[in-house]
Amino acid sequence: MADYAHSDHASRSREDKARRLAAFIWARGISGPELLELPLTQRRKLARAADTNPPSTDETWQAVAELLVEKDGWAARNPEHPAAQREHADEKILWVKPPIRPWGA
Repeated sequence: MADYAHSDHASRSREDKARRLAAFIWARGISGPELLELPLTQRRKLARAADTNPPSTDETWQAVAELLVEKDGWAARNPEHPAAQREHADEKILWVKPPIRPWGA
């Protein structure tokens, strides 16, 4: 019996899932490093918000983070392109909390 997890079909499924998640996450202004800093429970909630089953391996999350870094680079080089505009950047705060600054800082 073949090992499904390492089949071509499974690889394509992981790539498709990574692309779907990256598109959803990028539109919300979350970077690759920020994504990987999120706790796994938060990443799972993010995947469900994207109408995608949460990845079962860190390998898929790594692929999503790489896609986000690539898209950020592309968007920086093509700022006038419509695809470089984040449609839901205001939702970032729902997922990535800014650091709390101490008083008087």
